[in-house]
Parts: sequence; structure tokens; C-alpha cells
Amino acid sequence: MTHSYKEQGFATRAVRAGQQRTHENEHAEPIFLTSSYVFDSAEQAAARFGGDEPGNIYSRFTNPTVRTFEQRLASLEGAESAVATSSGMSAILSTFMALLSAGDHIVSSRSIFGTTRVLFDKYLSKFGVETDYVSLTNLEAWQQAIKPNTKALFLETPSNPMNEIADLAALSALAKAHDCLLIVDNCFCTPALQQPLALGADIVVHSATKYIDGQGRCIGGAVVGDAQRVGEDVYGFLRTAGPTMSPFNAWTFLKGLETLELRMNAHSASALQLAQWLDQQPNVTHVFYAGLPNHPQHELAKQQQSAFGGIIAFEVKGGKEGAWKLVNATQWLSITANLGDTKTTITHPATTTHGRLTEEARAEAGITDGMLRISVGLESIEDIQADLQHGLDQ
Repeated sequence: MTHSYKEQGFATRAVRAGQQRTHENEHAEPIFLTSSYVFDSAEQAAARFGGDEPGNIYSRFTNPTVRTFEQRLASLEGAESAVATSSGMSAILSTFMALLSAGDHIVSSRSIFGTTRVLFDKYLSKFGVETDYVSLTNLEAWQQAIKPNTKALFLETPSNPMNEIADLAALSALAKAHDCLLIVDNCFCTPALQQPLALGADIVVHSATKYIDGQGRCIGGAVVGDAQRVGEDVYGFLRTAGPTMSPFNAWTFLKGLETLELRMNAHSASALQLAQWLDQQPNVTHVFYAGLPNHPQHELAKQQQSAFGGIIAFEVKGGKEGAWKLVNATQWLSITANLGDTKTTITHPATTTHGRLTEEARAEAGITDGMLRISVGLESIEDIQADLQHGLDQ
């Protein structure tokens, strides 16, 4: 028996949505490690390939484990469709390759992942797609940047790494007034803390590598939205171009979704406590975390999100030298640019995640040489503070 779980709560859907048991009547979701599928007849094969009959064809674009992950994530985001991809970056690429054409224009927040900006400037530009960048929080700047050929507004909220918060309802109204798509990277919050589609966004993209997995095991991404643009157009690009999520990774992400709400609330609680502690340290000049009352979008974050997330950025005295001294003095925090892990990670954005940007682009995005980013894990908060103290003492 198949159950839609549409009326159930978030935690129930995170555990059960999308599962269809096989004739083996398994309790846990199975992994279908197969590249192809057998048809009952030549007629059935023709009907499947021709789109006249639903069913599995080839695991580049039809796989039961991947489909379960897609349906579960769509349920959590309140969407009609989801398309799983091989990485978060391939989710962004697939969205724009499917929905834009040469001569189209994107207005993007400046405060996005460095590699996303490289994708826009170095690669999408080759196909005649132009991108202009604006301040995430300046609605007037978004308005002024829109052109007759603008087809999409793109942003991350909270931003990476500065935790700026976009007014999604206001940007949604602006996008609709100009017949644009509002595309939101929901990587930092996940649907457990924020649901952009309910606030007016058209499409949500994810790096499932981060919090959806939650334990730093697999690479994957997803595009979530309506049945036409995502379910037909983005899916059509994936079917042809093949940035496909593997069945094993999809199974891993399914297990991640089961504990997503619990983990995101725990990450958020520890991050708030750590941000408050950092804000009191003499060698820290600024803490960027929307959970702090002095954050300029604190009230907006309270309206849009159920909690403030697990990412903190902060500036230390001494610029790059001071930041590197702090990082190198920690004894067990993981020095890595990945985030969303049960293990706390620390990185220097100016030389890692945003290192491929020009110095001017980093300055526009607020990425200073003295800034560090922490993804707060699930260890004891007292232990995290103690290890950071080793660095702050330097």
C-alpha cells in the first residue's frame, strides 16, 4: 500500500514520505544498484521510451532509490517535484541550463558561494547568459538591476558566509512583477528551518552534501519546484546531460532526511550559544549570526526561519595572519571547507571557499582577510569553545 503522507507532520514525512515497498515487504528503503531494467515485451520497451507508459528505463534518469529521495524532499519543501543531481553545483547548473537561453539575464546576490559566481561569470557567460550582482538586502538595488531580458533572481539566504537574510516575500513580489523566477539556495537552513516556496519562491536548490546528508559522506544536490519547470524542464536536462545522483548516495540522503529536523535544531541551539560566546571575546571584532539581536536582519530571520542555523562567521584581529594563527592553534576542530557535518569545521573563506574570486569581488561580498567561518557540529559546546579558546589566545 502506498501512502502520500501529505497530511502528516514534517518529522513523519521526513521518515516515511516517498517509500514504496517492493514485493519483498522490506521495512527500510532498498538500494537499487542497477544501471538498466528489463521489459516484459518489445511493446512495453517502446511505450516506456516513448513516454506513453510510466516506469523505469535507465538509471541515469529513472531509479527507484533516487525517486524515493526526490519524493521525500519534495514533500518536505511543499513542492510538486524534485530532481536529484550529482552535486549542489550541478543542481544550479541544471536549473539554469534548463530554464534560460542565450541573451537572458540573471540578477544574483553578491553574497553567494564563490564557485556559484565562477559558474555564472566564467561558464554561463559563454552561452550568452549575463549576470549582474547586487546587495542581498537592498531591495531597491534588485529593482534597479532588473532588465527587460531578466529571467531569474538568484540568492542564498542565509548568505555564505556572512549570514545576511533576504526578504523572500518582498523579492517574490518583485520577481512576479517582472515575470522573473525567484530561485533560492536553501542549503544553510534546509526545509527543516525554512521553506522558501511557501514564502513565494519558484525554485529551491540544495547541496545535499551538507545538512541533508549531515555526516560528510556523499556528494549530491537537488532542484525542487513545480511539475513543469522542475518535473519536466530540469528533469529533461538531467535525462539528456546526465548530472545524475547515484542510488547509493540517494539512499544515504534518505537516511539523513530521517534525522534532519532533530539535527538542525541541535546545530542551531549550539551555534546560538557559540555566537553569544564569541561576541564576548576580546580578539573577535565582529560576529555574523542572525540569531544575535544586534544582527541587522534578526527580526526578519525570526519571521522566515524556525531557528537560525548552524553557520557562524566572525572576524578576528590581525587580518589573515591572525585568522590563520587561530585556525592552526585549534587542536581537534576540522580544518575543512565543507559544512553541515556532525563534526565542527572551521575555514578561512578568503583563501578557500571564496579564494577564486577577485579581491574586489570578495570586498563587495564582505569577505575580509580576518574572517573565519564555523559550521557548528554536534559535539559538546563547551569542548568547541575550549578548542577555539586555544586559537583566540594566539
